[in-house]
Amino acid sequence: MKVDVVLGSFYGDEGKGKIIDYLGGKANVALRATGGANAGHSIEVDGEKFVFHLIPSGILNKGTLAIIGNGVVLDPKVLIEEINTLKEKGRDVSKLRISNKAHVVFPYHLGLDKMLEDMRGNNKIGTTIRGIGPCYCDKYERSGIRVEDLYSDKFEELVKRNVENKNRLFKLNGYPEYDYKEIVKEYKKYARTIKKYVCDTTVLIHKLIKENKKIICEGAQATLLDIDHGSYPYVTSSNPTIGGILTGSGLNPHNIGEVYGVMKAYSSRVGEGPYVTEQNNEIGDMIRELGHEYGATTKRPRRCGYLDLVALRYAVLINGITALCMNHLDTIGKLAKIKLCVAYERDGKITEDFTTNEKELLESTPVYEEFVGNYGDISNIRRKEDLPSQAKEYIKRIEEYIGVPIKFIGVGAGREEIIVE
Repeated sequence: MKVDVVLGSFYGDEGKGKIIDYLGGKANVALRATGGANAGHSIEVDGEKFVFHLIPSGILNKGTLAIIGNGVVLDPKVLIEEINTLKEKGRDVSKLRISNKAHVVFPYHLGLDKMLEDMRGNNKIGTTIRGIGPCYCDKYERSGIRVEDLYSDKFEELVKRNVENKNRLFKLNGYPEYDYKEIVKEYKKYARTIKKYVCDTTVLIHKLIKENKKIICEGAQATLLDIDHGSYPYVTSSNPTIGGILTGSGLNPHNIGEVYGVMKAYSSRVGEGPYVTEQNNEIGDMIRELGHEYGATTKRPRRCGYLDLVALRYAVLINGITALCMNHLDTIGKLAKIKLCVAYERDGKITEDFTTNEKELLESTPVYEEFVGNYGDISNIRRKEDLPSQAKEYIKRIEEYIGVPIKFIGVGAGREEIIVE
């Protein structure tokens, strides 16, 4: 059985949760392989809203095993809050599994995140201050502390070493220092709470594949926030592209089946960085309000604009996307006129090639094609052929340009308001 992957195609917040929810209903396992508590999946189930930051949202499906892979950086405080929330809402959390190799986020990581962002001044990245970047820094600097270390005799020694090193930086820059003994005491409590969920998830995943179990991998963040392939430096600190899925789980390329790229019928971005199709005007404001574009994790208002097909085709190439999942067709359809970016103009030249170079992106002007909107209420439509003609024309142009079919079309906020091809 192949592992199907759901990835973000732009800057995140594309509505991956809805597609994961649908596909997860047919899966035995939901897997999360990258990122940390800076990601948020929002799902509505029977009128009740769930927001996940660490636990795979597939846990809502009865009988689905939820795995947090080794590529995730784990904030145990956030994790336990999610576990308790699920329990309070009558959900089964016994199906949760956590990689013993996942790196742990500590309070000093959050402190470093804030200090470094403050020091950037006018060049802020727009980090969520969740300690993600500093935790990944420790991982690659080889001073990180993994989940399995929480149960080691050396745990206190590891925390003491890290805290003493970080405190030198905090003291030098006038920021509060941390007491390693308090951290050890706090995290030993967390360790006891989560111990029953911890295992070698790489071994588990491959056993499940041999047992012919259906696995859905839930991507976090999105392609243009990838540390290597995104609009650096305004990116996340991991690889939310297909490569990160492999290294963050222990899967190999032969295990991968369908790769679903999630997108909106428009685009949005949280945080700083270039954004070619942004509408910093009444159109952007209208899209934001109609689409309720506020961060699931930060509650920050998202920057909004038209759909960028140049960037979308880049995401398809990077990830090997086999099918697209479009959300918010109902939202963009409320505009009288809709635009699609089909090329960039830069230095008097037209190009259809995406670049991650900040200067070149800032100097790029979108080349648009215009379409008719005013779709009316489409939330009850369940077949592509029943959509208004202007909506079908819009979808057809996207598919022609990208060369990949749109197999899922979100026509409303509810989990059932979706067209499946």
